[in-house]
Amino acid sequence: VPAVLAGNAVQLKHSPRTPLCADAFERAFAAAGAPAGLVQALPCSNEAVHAAIELPQVGLVSFTGSVKAGHAVHASASRRFIDTTLELGGKDGAYVAADADVAAAAASLVDGAFYNAGQSCCAIERVYVHETVHEEFVARALELVRAYRLGDPRDGATSLGPLALPSAPAFLRGQVLDATAKGARLLCGGVETACPATGRGRFFAPALLDGCDHSMALMRDESFGPVLGVCKVASDAEAAEAVDDSPFGLTACIFTSDVERAEAFAARVDVGTVFMNRCDYLDPLLPWTGAKASGKGASLSAHGFKAFTRLKGVHFKHDPLA
Repeated sequence: VPAVLAGNAVQLKHSPRTPLCADAFERAFAAAGAPAGLVQALPCSNEAVHAAIELPQVGLVSFTGSVKAGHAVHASASRRFIDTTLELGGKDGAYVAADADVAAAAASLVDGAFYNAGQSCCAIERVYVHETVHEEFVARALELVRAYRLGDPRDGATSLGPLALPSAPAFLRGQVLDATAKGARLLCGGVETACPATGRGRFFAPALLDGCDHSMALMRDESFGPVLGVCKVASDAEAAEAVDDSPFGLTACIFTSDVERAEAFAARVDVGTVFMNRCDYLDPLLPWTGAKASGKGASLSAHGFKAFTRLKGVHFKHDPLA
């Protein structure tokens, strides 16, 4: 939408696992009376997309996806010196401080971790909890995670759906096994499974692990699934250092009743967005951006329009003799 508002035509290519999304956008713009071809779905292979980037009519590539694919898109665009905006992976960390409302923190962070079965770039994937509230947080989080009901997303009673990638269940199981082998405690879930009603589907039982540390892949590598690791910390400084110890930098959050503590945390972590007492949330008035391997450029807010425009100087001399 910002690209169109800025005066551009858009070709939209979705993942081969979600191809109908682009069709829906094309139909919506047509139904709204937009000129023919203003927004077009581009049903093609990834190879064809890279060929399209070479076309002179393409002035910008805005991409959301994996870090590997982001590198490939950026490389293709760089051959023509056109810019890219890239929203890539995340390994978002959270800190529950000693003065936090623990019940509210547990509810928000569990939802932030397991919404859409954890398949969100800004999902919470690791939580650092101050030692004075650690036991209470884990107990509250465990109760919430155990309440998830796996099933068909079209069933209103379902609260956790399937995984998109065929490789995801085995990958997540590998992270869980690596963590437990290195000393983490698996409190629930953590195994590949199927829809209880049909015996079919690609599901993973939501997993909560405690006693995690950064020797474990679960705390370093993007999971993109319903698993959450918890680590006990002794201070704000230790928590901020741990949250920032990641190649990714999309979002981070702190749960605290002290604004000054939150401001100090925000200044310490190198991420695109820092939340206080919430997570996994978009505000259209704030830029959505990432640091480190989480990408480049911004969407949302007034800053989101900048990538879709290009400066042009017009210098006229009206009187050639002046």
